[in-house]
Amino acid sequence: MKVVALFSGGLDSILAVRLIQEQGIKVVGITFTTPFFGSKDAEVMAKKISLPLTVQDITDEHLKIVKNPKHGHGKNMNPCIDCHVLMAKKAGDFMRKKGASFIISGEVLGERPMSQNKAALRVVDKESGYDGYVLRPLSARLLSPTIPEEKGWVDREKLLSISGRSRKVQLELAKKYNLQNFPTPAGGCLLTDGSFSNRLRDLLELNLKPDVNDLELLKYGRHFPTKEALIIVSRNQDENNKLIELAKDDDLFFQVRDYPGPKTILRGKASEKAVEMAAHLTVKYGKAKNVARVEVWCWHPGKERKLMIVNIL
Repeated sequence: MKVVALFSGGLDSILAVRLIQEQGIKVVGITFTTPFFGSKDAEVMAKKISLPLTVQDITDEHLKIVKNPKHGHGKNMNPCIDCHVLMAKKAGDFMRKKGASFIISGEVLGERPMSQNKAALRVVDKESGYDGYVLRPLSARLLSPTIPEEKGWVDREKLLSISGRSRKVQLELAKKYNLQNFPTPAGGCLLTDGSFSNRLRDLLELNLKPDVNDLELLKYGRHFPTKEALIIVSRNQDENNKLIELAKDDDLFFQVRDYPGPKTILRGKASEKAVEMAAHLTVKYGKAKNVARVEVWCWHPGKERKLMIVNIL
């Protein structure tokens, strides 16, 4: 028998795999990537525990639910319930493709009160299209029996009844299985970060139909949204390089002439007001901010540079 594990690389997902492997069942993993969360932790930990792992990019479908989640956002822009539905559906489709029998997840009842309560878990199971085939080994004995348990594919008595936010039981199990250097639970998804979420809202309000490049750009620099454009000012040389790497043909670059300082990128409608604002911000965060009259280069990537004058005092 073969099983598909929704695998994040965190301790809970590793333990879920171990519990099922102990019952003599072959486990293969699947993990997902978007500009908001990656697969690095999952790939590293999968290698450590010799778990075959497939990485699947779900950016397009995920962005649609970020914009308009059926079950709403969390504290920030994280559409957790809708995201879990999407992942369970993708895992179920992968299960069929691989000829596997059911899905396992490392979710723990009550660990995340809004998205891992009984009602939310039921929504995920039903709306994924794989109701009854999603087994959560760490909390299974607190939940209704799944098809794998009812049919005797797994021994329910060997599954666990963990609930709540305490990690005590999981850490004890980590010692038992000699698991080390696993990722911490926090920080996995940028959509839970308030600052990043605000940047994303500003981008969506521009109605630019953002692509992966736009979403990557949100990760860098200081952001100054206008009604028609985004202005991003780099904070260091690494971010200068990132802005150059991510620049589109229609973007406008700004850089102070003869003084060290940041690169600035203007994305969206380059109105006179937006251009003036971008130039002033470039001066403000550079070394020429106490000079009365500053020359600023302005150019489209690959095009001729033009000089504009910024009067500071």
